[in-house]
Amino acid sequence: MLWPVLVANLPIVRIASWNVNSLNARMPRVTEWLQIMEPDILCIQETKMAQDAFPTDEFAQMGYESIHHGQGRWNGVAILSKVGIDDPSPDFSDGDDPDSDARIVWATCGGIRVASAYVPNGRTPEDDHYQYKLAWFARLRAHLDANCDPSQPVAVLGDFNVAPEDRDVWDIKAFEGATHVTKPERDAFYNIVDWGLVDVFREQYPDQDGLYSYYDYTKGRFHKREGIRIDFILASEPLASTTKFSLVDRNARKGEKPSDHVPLMADFAF
Repeated sequence: MLWPVLVANLPIVRIASWNVNSLNARMPRVTEWLQIMEPDILCIQETKMAQDAFPTDEFAQMGYESIHHGQGRWNGVAILSKVGIDDPSPDFSDGDDPDSDARIVWATCGGIRVASAYVPNGRTPEDDHYQYKLAWFARLRAHLDANCDPSQPVAVLGDFNVAPEDRDVWDIKAFEGATHVTKPERDAFYNIVDWGLVDVFREQYPDQDGLYSYYDYTKGRFHKREGIRIDFILASEPLASTTKFSLVDRNARKGEKPSDHVPLMADFAF
């Protein structure tokens, strides 16, 4: 495992994202990872918890403030922060009706406007959920346009359910006719990036392939390294330009009861 070299006299803010695929099932894994990696901010997706079930007190005992936008058995997103949580806001502020799903939550943490996002899967290109996915991306862009400034520190983290390039999947032929790799999805993803965001991990590792963030539980995908890169830390230029280190923590996919996603994190001299 690679570790960051801290820059003298510059504060380092460690920001991470993890689709835990049920916080109730994965809580021991999450608390262990927090103790080892000590992120200042962690964005969580797929908590699959109701609001009153979220372990606010347990995270507080670890030094984290938190905000959770939950939906019981499905979806659910959260932000944990050791550097404060100001102006917390669930959902979009784009002038439209509230989203029926709990898929995004916002907060300002240590001067950074942070979003934890869980983009719809899409199911199949013929499914209504696919159109919902594309519309959801459009709402995210509209929210950014109306509420955020790319000249300020902004970070949108989470499970985007899109592999932006063919090299972001283990075998593009295996995804023929499937979601996550279609042109409309990729265009929608890049429309978010084009608002003024940087794919921090790809910026750090422009030529490194095979570092995936999701491995299906079936067919021994993880052990065969047959994964896809669908989880991202997208940062505005003022924040991204201070990146000192980034990591896809494949070790967190090992052991008992892992999530099918791995955590990713980045250190910023911010």
